[in-house]
Amino acid sequence: MTTPNPNFFPATAANPHLTEAQTAKLMSYGSPQDVERGDVIFRVGDTSYDLVLIERGAVDIYREATNDSEALIVAHHESGRFLGELNLLTGQTVFLTARVSEAGRVHRITPDRFRRLMAEDAELSDILLRSFWARRELLRESAANSMEILGSTLSSGSLALRTYASRLQLPHVWFDADSVAGVALMRTSSLTVDDLPAVLLPDTVLTQATPGTLAQHLGLTFRSQGGETVDLTVIGGGPAGLAAAVYGASEGLSTIMLDAIGPGGQAAASSRIENYLGFPNGISGADLTGRAAVQALKFGAQLFSPCEVVELDATCDRLRIVLDDGTDISTRAVVIATGARYRSLPLERWHEFEGAGIYYAATELEARACAASPVTVIGGANSAGQAALFMASRGNRVTLVIRGADISAGMSFYLVDRLLADPRVTVHTSTEVTDLQGETSLSAITLSNRATGEHIDDECRGLFCFIGAEPATGWASGVAVDEDGFIRTDSQLTEDDLGQTWNVLGRGPLPFETNVPGVFAVGDVRHGSMKRVAAAVGEGASAVASVHVAIGVQA
Repeated sequence: MTTPNPNFFPATAANPHLTEAQTAKLMSYGSPQDVERGDVIFRVGDTSYDLVLIERGAVDIYREATNDSEALIVAHHESGRFLGELNLLTGQTVFLTARVSEAGRVHRITPDRFRRLMAEDAELSDILLRSFWARRELLRESAANSMEILGSTLSSGSLALRTYASRLQLPHVWFDADSVAGVALMRTSSLTVDDLPAVLLPDTVLTQATPGTLAQHLGLTFRSQGGETVDLTVIGGGPAGLAAAVYGASEGLSTIMLDAIGPGGQAAASSRIENYLGFPNGISGADLTGRAAVQALKFGAQLFSPCEVVELDATCDRLRIVLDDGTDISTRAVVIATGARYRSLPLERWHEFEGAGIYYAATELEARACAASPVTVIGGANSAGQAALFMASRGNRVTLVIRGADISAGMSFYLVDRLLADPRVTVHTSTEVTDLQGETSLSAITLSNRATGEHIDDECRGLFCFIGAEPATGWASGVAVDEDGFIRTDSQLTEDDLGQTWNVLGRGPLPFETNVPGVFAVGDVRHGSMKRVAAAVGEGASAVASVHVAIGVQA
């Protein structure tokens, strides 16, 4: 085993120095335990573990050996330090092992007492949260990765796995099956092309893996709480849903959030958001939503993904949510924040090239796949403009294709100015993509000018599609929607939408409430929403105030 690196976790945010008073407070939440050299505090695969404070002695944290690497000690903790990282909040199964290297005494803080600590002590809560976040970042960047994803860069399934792992900040290493390292890993793991994509974990190998099977193995999918009724279920993990989860949990509601893909929504696909309040230098959508997810977890919300809701039943005393695996969730209130899904173009071979040249997000994953090659971005809204600038900043020649005649019709002026000034970006208005070419991956497209009828064949290794969206509301039967499927709320509802239930309640719909009492809609899924991150966050937070009123009336 590789020997400890004493500088790996220095006294920084990842490993703060606790004062005597802070140590005493932390110790008061735990139970003392004498430990001997060789004792295991927690190990890979444990479904839960305690926050542990070391009073005396030392503990090594190490990654188990894999097929292509030996066991590696990633941290050495001594007296006055605590053990734990972000999965204490997320509920993810343990992916590192902690073993006592010097006998002494530790104090174990159980999950229930840890939650109590986070709720009661703001000072310790802040210290622990900063440490957990910093440790996860270090683990993601270091050689401590204990998850290996093996697949093809031209596979949409591989891209889905990598996107899921990135959104949930899961420490992992990517191996292209066509690379020298990938071929070697396939050989040592006895894997074939038919097994891909595969995820290699310390305790198992998942073949033909999906985000769902990976999440199930890691304990990140919904786990029943024994038939209990939760106060608030948030459906959708974009900015609106995350805001509802943060404010619901922070105001004392038992809160769960379900997302069909992973926390972040469309915002997580945005490479840089510059007009969000408080971030003058901009912030990536993944960073913004990742921080929001941790914030929700801090207050006790439970986030589960991928979890797809297929039914909303409002015929019982309590609302009932049904997942695609048949699981029932009883809840007193629901906030629908499912957003909208980007549309695709009705072109031959479109679905064949998805993940192999056609993308619906512009992040580092997609930028690496395109490797400074010519790319095309389709769309006239902010998301398209942000994607074009991001890809240009990575050295790509970018063609921005807009169906309308005016680039400023649906895009913020600051983006328009930057796009027109950037020599790496060529803007085509009144233009559509009409043909796709390539063998196993996209290599070229045809652009057709709607005004002149001109057709241009253009090299294209990455086609980024941001051409509008359709609401994800097909599962919400009984909820009033407009002609395009967006949910109508409060003042948008007509007398025909409301039934006798409202007369019994003796009130009308609250702000953001749908025609179904106790069911609210916020963000992009709502009719008339602004389709901006800041507005979505405001709606999600504001809806929680209405949830409190609705629960009070219904209780």
